[in-house]
Amino acid sequence: MIWLIPLSPLVGSLVVGLMGRRMRRSWVAVVACGAASLALLFSLGCFARLISLPAGGRLFRQSLGPWIASGNFSVAFGFLFDPLSAIMALVVSGVGLLIHVYSIGYMAEDRDYHRFFSLLNLFLAEMLVLVLADNYLLLFVGWEGVGLCSYLLIGFWFERPAAASAGTKAFLVNRIGDAAVVVGLIWMIQLFGSLDFQMVFRGAPAALSHGSVAATILSLLLFAGATGKSAQLPLYVWLPDAMEGPTPVSALIHAATMVTAGVYLVARSAPLFQLAPVSLEIVAWIGGLTALYAASIALVQTDIKRVIAYSTISQLGYMFLGLGVGAYAAGIFHLMTHAFFKALLFLAAGSVIHALRGEQDLRNMGALRKSLGVTAATFLVGALANAGIVPFAGFWSKDEILLATYASGHRLLWGLGALTAAGTGFYMFRLYFLAFEGKSRLDPRLAGHLHEAPWSMRLPLVLLALGSATVGFFGVPPDAGPFHRFLDSVFPAAAHEGGSAAPASGIVLALAALVMALAGIVIAFRYYLQEPWRPEAMAARYPTLYRALLYKYWVDELYEKAVVRPISSAARAFSTSFDANMIDGSVNGIASLVGRAGGVLRRLQTGHVPTYVLSILVGVVVLLGYLAFVG
Repeated sequence: MIWLIPLSPLVGSLVVGLMGRRMRRSWVAVVACGAASLALLFSLGCFARLISLPAGGRLFRQSLGPWIASGNFSVAFGFLFDPLSAIMALVVSGVGLLIHVYSIGYMAEDRDYHRFFSLLNLFLAEMLVLVLADNYLLLFVGWEGVGLCSYLLIGFWFERPAAASAGTKAFLVNRIGDAAVVVGLIWMIQLFGSLDFQMVFRGAPAALSHGSVAATILSLLLFAGATGKSAQLPLYVWLPDAMEGPTPVSALIHAATMVTAGVYLVARSAPLFQLAPVSLEIVAWIGGLTALYAASIALVQTDIKRVIAYSTISQLGYMFLGLGVGAYAAGIFHLMTHAFFKALLFLAAGSVIHALRGEQDLRNMGALRKSLGVTAATFLVGALANAGIVPFAGFWSKDEILLATYASGHRLLWGLGALTAAGTGFYMFRLYFLAFEGKSRLDPRLAGHLHEAPWSMRLPLVLLALGSATVGFFGVPPDAGPFHRFLDSVFPAAAHEGGSAAPASGIVLALAALVMALAGIVIAFRYYLQEPWRPEAMAARYPTLYRALLYKYWVDELYEKAVVRPISSAARAFSTSFDANMIDGSVNGIASLVGRAGGVLRRLQTGHVPTYVLSILVGVVVLLGYLAFVG
């Protein structure tokens, strides 16, 4: 059944895309959601068979036949279902299905309803190909597929310049990381003669010595691709702008597809990264710095979706921090819990935007809990999980990463993670208080028309809230829960060494991070409910810091001046000089030469018979003269 998992949404995408205009909207929804449901059912079926096997033998491989064969190099069109791909397939198909159901209500009035669901199905199919591939080449097909789908869905409302620009930005920024992955794959072929996971990982210790420059460069090439897809420093800039797409797209990108691809690539490539301790150190530091950096920007943003977007970048930083210190299972555990509460936060935000007819500015909200009770309650669950408050899901996965970080000797990185926890508590509850509590700042024309979302939007919110409150218990106790035991056979044994602190110190560290998060919540409560005048006073007191956070450290402006404009200027200069003069000039010159030659010859074609007779006579005389001279 493995191949049926990605095939189901792919077929759904084709049916809806080709026939959607002739189908009723209800049937479009049935086909698209049915395809996503089949993907989930097939994933559950494979999962059930997998867990029935002994722990050491939980692996299915399925080859659909040869794909590429050139000399000694060959790649099969094959799929792999092991504990890691099983978890990813369940997360992608499960959360993806809920987002599909939510979209029935959210996109009900959109004129391109069928195109949206066709692309949503395709997005799901490409991500499932990525996580189920048994070789790097097929993984890369899914990798590029989700990049294409993100471009098409971020720019779904392409008539809006901001949406078209955001889609292009996401596509181009990801090309940088993707180019590094291509170089890495070519190098793998030279080193191992294969792109099959099993052959690469078995041959890695012999071809790459531990700590070698080659192992470091190869792993960093893969990580460069991961920084693009998973929006880490310095290639994170596309993700906040991706909010220009429909809210269900934001939820799918942030929770179940696109941004989790980079985390999965690094986790899947753990045997390679274990041979490159320098690369792991870089992964950990990039993750820790990104987590704090993005959290600081989220502190002052006013767009409800952008706050959550920067939260995603920050939480992805936690995942890479876990991977970098060798706690691979903890990183994937946080990926799973994050999928639930981040999808919940985006979909709840979408419910607010739906009720306010497109309004996304937190300064124009307030007191929405009275009218949007279900949305407010579910958003609060997501905020508590995202902030890492016990017993919600984010607490168990985030704190396990912090424990592993401390136990691995990275004290400074633990400090960055704990400080990020405080910032997370602050910005999440700043968002909650500004949107749902306090005094109403709504436009009076909207206040009288507030209403809860339809059932198709409320049901996914409730189910995701239940998941956000409970899935964390699969990781209890830390590093030894059912989730971790399930993944034990996937990751190198060395990755677990020193992965947990002593029980007493572990409790202290967990309490410290929890206290930091609670402190952030308390400060948000004081600033935005008790003393709402204080944020403006603080902004006036520290204007430089406030402006730096508000304008996101001017990184986009820096990239515009240092990268975009120089490349554009060079491209224009190259176009006007080499391209216009050399390429176009040579082509146009040949055409002009042929045209002039034709003009000369055309003068001889007069159509006047005496002229032709004269030319023949002259030719005969010349020929006879030549023959006489030669003779």
